[in-house]
Amino acid sequence: MAGIYIHIPYCKQACIYCDFHFSTTHKNKSVLLECLKQELILRKEELRPDCIDTIYFGGGTPSICSGDELSSLLETIAQNYLVQNTCEITLEANPDDLTLEKIKDLKRIGINRLSVGVQSFFEEDLNWMHRAHNAQQAHECLSNAQNEGILNLSVDLIFATPLLSDIKLEENLKLLMKHHLPHLSCYNLTIEDKTNLHHQIKTKKMNAVPDETGIRQFYLIRNHLQENGYEHYEISNYAKPGAYSKHNTSYWQRKKYIGIGPSAHSFTGAARSWNVRNNESYIRSLVKNELPSESETLSQNNLFNETLLTGLRTQWGVNLSNLKDEFHAQYRSAEPLVNRMILENQLLLSNDYLILPPPFLIMADNIASSLFII
Repeated sequence: MAGIYIHIPYCKQACIYCDFHFSTTHKNKSVLLECLKQELILRKEELRPDCIDTIYFGGGTPSICSGDELSSLLETIAQNYLVQNTCEITLEANPDDLTLEKIKDLKRIGINRLSVGVQSFFEEDLNWMHRAHNAQQAHECLSNAQNEGILNLSVDLIFATPLLSDIKLEENLKLLMKHHLPHLSCYNLTIEDKTNLHHQIKTKKMNAVPDETGIRQFYLIRNHLQENGYEHYEISNYAKPGAYSKHNTSYWQRKKYIGIGPSAHSFTGAARSWNVRNNESYIRSLVKNELPSESETLSQNNLFNETLLTGLRTQWGVNLSNLKDEFHAQYRSAEPLVNRMILENQLLLSNDYLILPPPFLIMADNIASSLFII
C-alpha cells in the first residue's frame, strides 16, 4: 500500500505562525492545478505495483479549491494509479470554506475525511493567529459535515499561544467533546524562522510563551482526552479506537508515498525527494514536462535514525527485533545507550517494542536524536 500527498499552495491570508509554502496571490492557480495533474501523470510508475490506499490534500488551504477542481485531480489519480476502493481521501479545510453547499459537493466527489483547522473557539485567539474564520463557523461546519454523512472528521487545535490560559484550553476541549469527533490533532505553537510570529518576538513586540507552559498544557490535553476515550497514538494526535489517520500513520511507519506540488516531499523506502519550493519554478518545469525535484538515497544510518525518530513518536514504538535485523551495525553502536535509557526508565521495553513512557513523551525528538548514528 502507498499514499499520495497533493500540496495546494494557496491561502486567503497568512497565519501569524505558519512557515509552510503558500501564496496569498492566486493568479496562477488554474495553471498550477493543471501542472499538478501533469506531475501525477509523469510519476505514475513510481508507486507501481503498490495500490493507493490514502490520498491527502494539504497546503496551504486546499479547501479554497472548488469541487470540480478537486474532482479533476482525483480523476487523474484514478486514471493513472491503482486506487483501493476503501481509499482514505482527506482534505485539509478551513471552517470558512466549509459551507453546507461545499460540504455536499466534497462528499459528491469522494472526499471521505476532513481535517479542519479550528485552532481555537475563542475569537481573540483566532484574531491573534490571523485566522480567516470565526468560532460560529467552526461549530457549524463540524455539525453540517456530520449531518451530511462525513463522519471521519479531525480537528486541529493549537496550544501554548500567548492568549491561551489553562482555563481557556480546557473550555476548547470541552467544546470539542460536544462534537463527538473521532480524531484530534493538538499542536504546540512553535516559532519558525521568517514567520510574522518570529519577527514580532525578535523585535520584542511580543514575548515567547515559556516552555513550561507548553509542557503543562501538553499533559493537560493528554489527560483530558484520555479520560474521554481517546488514544494518544502519536505525539500530536489522538483518536478514538481505530480512527487513526491512515495517511499520517503511513509516514510514521515509513510506507511509500509521493508528494505532488511545490515543496512536496516523497519517500520510496530507500530514497527521499522534494519539489522546488516556488510556484513559478514549479510551473515552468512541468510546462516542459520536467520534474522540478531533487532526491537523495538514504544511507543505513539515515534510515536507522528515521526509524527511531518516527517510531518513538507513536504509541506502538519501535520493534526491537526488526531494528536489530535491519540495522545490525547501527544498533550495536546505539545498544549501550538504549540499555542505559531502559534502566533509567527513559525508554520502556514492552513485548519487544521500545516505547516512550508518558513523562518523556514531550521529549520524544530529543530522546530519538540522542540515539542517532551520524
